Amino acid sequence: MKQFLRQNSLGLVFGTLFLIVLVAEAVAGHADFNQQQLTDGLPDVSFWRYVTSASFGADVAENWQSEYLQFSLYIFFTVWLLQKGSPESKSLDKPGLESDQDQKVGEYADERSPRWAKTRGWRLTLFSNSLGIVMGLIFLGSWLAQSIAGVAAFDEKQLADRQDPVSWGTYLTEPDFWNRTLQNWQSELLAVASMAVLAIYLRQRGSSQSKPVGTAHEATGIEG
Repeated sequence: MKQFLRQNSLGLVFGTLFLIVLVAEAVAGHADFNQQQLTDGLPDVSFWRYVTSASFGADVAENWQSEYLQFSLYIFFTVWLLQKGSPESKSLDKPGLESDQDQKVGEYADERSPRWAKTRGWRLTLFSNSLGIVMGLIFLGSWLAQSIAGVAAFDEKQLADRQDPVSWGTYLTEPDFWNRTLQNWQSELLAVASMAVLAIYLRQRGSSQSKPVGTAHEATGIEG
């Protein structure tokens, strides 16, 4: 058990933190929602009703889709784009898809390589792009979930204000939808750009996201 926890500690810790923060968000959001209900002269709602509401769903989904957008773009862009001196970049002499030998596919696969890496054809193509595809699909799914929950929450507010509800298609053109979307996108893109550039000159000893402390600033694609 100790060995399992040690070998999987990164995923376990972040998974646990995710659940703790999600519950905390639900508690804080419930209190804030009921405070707004009180301001509007409306009755309180129960915690369960809140966490199953369109309002909570939209808040959660809009954050998920921006995170997966960040990772999807990062996965695809780092195939071709480089950043001199950053450990977040590949070496400057390896832009693009790289050779079969570098990627250990086909006849260059070794005995520990995944089975589909040893094949040719559609299975190799699919496996070679599986990370980006799955991340992209999660992004699109969470963005769709945000739009569906968002239009339900928006229409609830419209009805409370005695205005006509809107269709899903119309909601996609509403400022509310794009405000929810873009405020998250800009922060994620800034975070990625900051990490890629700051890691050129700054270090964190022992971190896989940092170059070794004594490595030259211009060294590219080197991790600790």
